[in-house]
Amino acid sequence: MKIVVAKNSGFCYGVKRALRLAQETAKRNEPEIYTWGELIHNPEVIADLERRGIKVASSFSQLKAGDTVIIRSHGISPSVYRNLKRKKVKLVDATCPIVKKIQQTVEKLSREPGEIVIVGNSKHPEIQGLLGYSRKKAVVVENEDQAKALPFRKKRMVLAQSTQDGQLFSRVVAALVEKTSELRVYNTICESTRIRQEATTELARQVEALIIIGGRNSSNTNKLYQISKRLLPRTYFIESPEEITPEMLQNVTTLGLSGGASTPPETIKNTIKAINNSYQLNSRQEKVTHD
Repeated sequence: MKIVVAKNSGFCYGVKRALRLAQETAKRNEPEIYTWGELIHNPEVIADLERRGIKVASSFSQLKAGDTVIIRSHGISPSVYRNLKRKKVKLVDATCPIVKKIQQTVEKLSREPGEIVIVGNSKHPEIQGLLGYSRKKAVVVENEDQAKALPFRKKRMVLAQSTQDGQLFSRVVAALVEKTSELRVYNTICESTRIRQEATTELARQVEALIIIGGRNSSNTNKLYQISKRLLPRTYFIESPEEITPEMLQNVTTLGLSGGASTPPETIKNTIKAINNSYQLNSRQEKVTHD
């Protein structure tokens, strides 16, 4: 069986930067180190950070003055930032530079007349952070149906979560054109996301089955799965190599593999090994059965 890995699979620049900052912070032997929420959406990485002494904080009550808090790659809202400063913790900002730029765009647009529409997952930490910069002038839509349900407005500005599906964003923009007199479009999907989506799309057209590996709560990895599934019904989403099953590989001669921006390179290598081991074992069993 031939295994083809999608181009640019694995860590993006923003994730690499966040991990580097976290690892450098761990080496300083600070008494207590936390990340505000999960640094990135990958369980293996979070477990590794915990082994290095970096815990996940989800409430201000966990923190005390002098603790070190690493701001996750998805960013935080201004109100969370102010509350962290009040706790007198040491802050390390690992916000992805692309997300930081989108935050600045939302803050700038919030000072202009018109409604801000953000296309993304309303529960995602990146979106929660962006809403904090909008001065309550933003609404979140997750699909074109929600966009069509919005009332007519004279002026709107629309932008996207950095890991949004490009095709979905286009459909939402098309829906908003019908609901708005003046619509300004800011395509804030990051270049790394766009390249990965295109590579996965291309690969889905070339293989018989495709496996997406990454954290199940990772937005960009979920988008890769949805994009591939539209084109290739035999698309599977796994979080670890241990989830590979013989059924995924049955009657497959060319298999695709794509990893999200928060998927460690080592996980992709281990997934390839697991695929080969499962395929070889299954082939031997079939041979014995036929004999």
